[in-house]
Amino acid sequence: MHAVKRIEVLADSIELPKILAGLDKAGIIGHTVIRNAIGRSPGADATQLDNVYIIAFCMPEQIKPVIENIRPILNKFGGACYISDAMEIRSVRCIASL
Repeated sequence: MHAVKRIEVLADSIELPKILAGLDKAGIIGHTVIRNAIGRSPGADATQLDNVYIIAFCMPEQIKPVIENIRPILNKFGGACYISDAMEIRSVRCIASL
């Protein structure tokens, strides 16, 4: 196991290409996108928007470029980004390959 950072972004789907480009520019090549995310937060009702939820993981030293690339997009168009600590478990031997 080793420490990684979990990046979670909630935004309008219109901004998806810009956000993914920002992740790519920061060197984050893997991500998952969940479309049609619905939620609610204080002062904002997201039930009527076409939102996306993006989750990605990176090494701790990669987080600064992620923030530098994603923050301007969220500041201009709205949305939220959460960064937290996580542990990655790398498989040493995959059962399917036996």
